[in-house]
Amino acid sequence: MKPGIIVEYIDQQQIVCAVVVEFKNNRLTLVNEFDREVNQSVARIFFAQGELPEFGSSREAIVAALKATSERRRNLTESIDLKELWELVNAENEWIDLKTLAEYRFPMPVTADQTSAMIRAVFANRLYFKFDHTRFFPNTPEQVEKILAQAEEEKRRKRLVEQGGRFIKSVLNDPVPTVPDEYAPIPKILKSIYIYDKDSPHYALGKDMLTEAGISSSTVIFKLLVKLGAISEDENIDLYRMEIPRHFPDDVLRLAEGMNVHLSSISDLSNREDYTHVRVITIDGQNTTDFDDALSLERIGESFVLGIHISDVAHLIKRDDAIDRRAAARGASIYMADDKIPMLPPDISESAASLKQGEMRPAISVIVTLNRFFEIKDYEILATRIRVDRQLSYSEVNATANEDPDLDVLIKIAKAFREKRLSLGATHITLPEVNVFIDDSGEILISRVDRESPSRMMVAEMMIMANWMMAGFLARNNVPAIFRSQQEPKERLYRGESDSLFLNCLQRKYVNRAMISHKSAFHAGLGLDAYVTATSPIRRYHDLVTQRQIRAILGLEEPYSAADITRITQVLETPIANVGKIQFNRRKYWLLKYLENHIGAKTPGLVLERRKNSYTVLLTEYMLEYSLPASGLKLKPEDTLSLVIQHANARKDSFSVYMGY
Repeated sequence: MKPGIIVEYIDQQQIVCAVVVEFKNNRLTLVNEFDREVNQSVARIFFAQGELPEFGSSREAIVAALKATSERRRNLTESIDLKELWELVNAENEWIDLKTLAEYRFPMPVTADQTSAMIRAVFANRLYFKFDHTRFFPNTPEQVEKILAQAEEEKRRKRLVEQGGRFIKSVLNDPVPTVPDEYAPIPKILKSIYIYDKDSPHYALGKDMLTEAGISSSTVIFKLLVKLGAISEDENIDLYRMEIPRHFPDDVLRLAEGMNVHLSSISDLSNREDYTHVRVITIDGQNTTDFDDALSLERIGESFVLGIHISDVAHLIKRDDAIDRRAAARGASIYMADDKIPMLPPDISESAASLKQGEMRPAISVIVTLNRFFEIKDYEILATRIRVDRQLSYSEVNATANEDPDLDVLIKIAKAFREKRLSLGATHITLPEVNVFIDDSGEILISRVDRESPSRMMVAEMMIMANWMMAGFLARNNVPAIFRSQQEPKERLYRGESDSLFLNCLQRKYVNRAMISHKSAFHAGLGLDAYVTATSPIRRYHDLVTQRQIRAILGLEEPYSAADITRITQVLETPIANVGKIQFNRRKYWLLKYLENHIGAKTPGLVLERRKNSYTVLLTEYMLEYSLPASGLKLKPEDTLSLVIQHANARKDSFSVYMGY
């Protein structure tokens, strides 16, 4: 390629006109129309035709001639009607060389300026032709239509980004912003990218809007959404990310309402054992509305007959109906300080299946016979009908147990059963439970629950007893169920019970995870040879499935197969894990929200362990663990200390403390 030849190359999506000054080792030294000397490889040159008459002149004259050439070619480009040209050749469906395409538009012989103009026209508008250096392939009509639609969509998107950016900026500066109809999609887009980040279908569009508005902080996005009313200040983001709906679909609600309204006709209880003459009580939290377990006690001579009655939810909810499918998808009820998401619709969980005072209900009852020393002699499991006589709270039982002979005996039975479990090697871990409440005024209240109070201990042991007996009943009848087992702890720090908070916290770290199988096995944590959970069928789908297996033994329905049980446990893994995460995260959120208003407050701490550069300490008032930097501190496990709340941010899930002296 000799000096003086006019060439063209692409730089930053622009066609540049230049002249060859030198050609050496497959590299070109060029002077371009912008009076710049550049080095290019021959491969970068896509058009070379014609010589520059002014090449031997001054640099100034060369640049002026290049500019004039480029201007002529641009003017010729504007005269080319690509659509008309495309309509002429698109049916040929083959590559067309540059010279041939130019000849369709310009009279022969075609000049260098005209062929350059053809390249420039196609380069500037890719609607009608594919471009490969100096040849062209006409797009099909369908491709043209698609490209036009994409171009229109890109224009719409660009317009939306610009409008969105302006709107977001205006919201930041407006104390009480409104959302005009034309901007209604924007809060939804921002909410989607805040919740789902890159998994949002609107991620790219939303990010471009935020960039247009000069926003990158997720904290600012959250405040923006709160300001727009798209989410609340205390929005539970986990519910969106885990796709957990708060409400039930209409078909489920209608079916549940029908069960509640027509309970008497649906629930034919005549073929059940009649226990309506027995004094039955429920014992639950003060705000409980879904009662799924109750107790009764009868004296026969020197023996006691204990009744542990579980609402027969499976009597109402049939396998694989709309309610059952929704319950399986939820896995369990979710209890939070600010909300409750029941596994079953309220018409069932709080009415038709709930063991409400004065109402006859179907139940699966574990009837236990004990001697006067509270030793278990025998038990049976029956389909019964019961009527709750009294509904008591834990605090009411604690206050009246000494005056009520039946409550006193129930507590003694529970203590005797616990002692038996402990003698069999049960790993008993007792840790305080910190409950968070939101009162009617929105104030956050914290309370510590004594799990070892007489009422709570008694109810817990009665439910463990019933679950153990139902597990034995299922195992003896060779019916598969969702059995739970647990291996011995990795290390035992104490035998029986310990009132040391430190030892209980440490022992929990050595406990093995519980396992699930359709076959029974030893549960070391409870000290029992078999175990299921079947005492909360209103609240846990595992329990509802197990209840159906018990009903099958009683001849009330067909059982699940072992393969069915395995499939159900696999399906439930994710929803059950999500329920646990949400309840844990939400409880911690409200604890940190409470601490936000107690910066500077002192709180007791307990050193749990020494790490390389820190201590793990427990804020005992809130049962929150914190990694305290070890710099300058000389502490040892089990030391108690005074801590000061330094920082808390519930939304960011962060808090910090420092030593108080």
